[in-house]
Amino acid sequence: MKALVYEGVEQMGLREVPDPIPKNGEHLIRVEAVGICGSDMHAYLGHDARRPAPLILGHEAAGTIIGGPKDGSRVTVNPLVTCGTCKACTTGRQNLCGRREIISMPPREGAFAQYLAMPAQNLVVVPDRIPIEKASMAEPLAVSWHAVRLALEALNPLMDRRSLVIGGGAIGLAGALALKAMGVDDITIVEPNARRRSFLIENCGQNAVEETVGNFGVVIDAVGIKATRALASQLVEPGGVIAHVGLGEGNEGLDTRRMTLQEITFIGTYTYTAKDFRDTAQAIFDGRLGALDWMEERPLSEGFQAFKDLRAGSVGSPKIVLRPWE
Repeated sequence: MKALVYEGVEQMGLREVPDPIPKNGEHLIRVEAVGICGSDMHAYLGHDARRPAPLILGHEAAGTIIGGPKDGSRVTVNPLVTCGTCKACTTGRQNLCGRREIISMPPREGAFAQYLAMPAQNLVVVPDRIPIEKASMAEPLAVSWHAVRLALEALNPLMDRRSLVIGGGAIGLAGALALKAMGVDDITIVEPNARRRSFLIENCGQNAVEETVGNFGVVIDAVGIKATRALASQLVEPGGVIAHVGLGEGNEGLDTRRMTLQEITFIGTYTYTAKDFRDTAQAIFDGRLGALDWMEERPLSEGFQAFKDLRAGSVGSPKIVLRPWE
């Protein structure tokens, strides 16, 4: 099969590699759409020691089951493979499983490829009416769905739910969509990149600004660097909630003194539970997350160029989806 292989810092190549062989309880999937995630970019830049070259990256996938009793079923992929037996798994917090694995990180190759093998329990059937590229968005949308759910559950019910999302990439936009789906109406996205900010306003109907002032009951940090943590600390309302989704870099910027004196809740959020993933997929199918027409599609053969374009900041759309068979 053809696969886009990460070969070293800012180096990728389209290569012929062996087809994956499904293990017991797994299905072979013909990958038809796979998104580029921020974590893929971190690996491409050499910033993620957990993803050493050579490696097939990519974990935001959807496609069709090949062979077996479910041959032909269209599915979206939960890339988080967990043990199913530990306390975290049995209490519905699979994302905290101590033996969790995720495709695109050894020992599991990723989905920038024509085929992928995944356990049956990691697959959600996609209705025929849903385009497969939109189904591939379930993974990044689930990341934000999980973060927003935790933030709103932690917020005092008497507080204003006015919300700020820091970062207008896919996770940030998904956070705004999840907030809307969960009944929040006053949502602002802070995005410094003018090209992306214009895209959010003109194509996604979002209230996207370069900077803002005021206090917000909920702040979603979808970037996760010193500057955005400082901004979250500054703009969150006393008694409010910061949900930290981004894994940009470092651990500085958080004003712990203000958080202590004003009882601000900080929540670190990682991926999603199995239920969050299923709930997100259903929200896509029901149309509760909008048209999801803000992605840019490219063939897998142009994947390396897509990474270079993202690196250069020349991509306006929040998400690039690759098509392995084009």
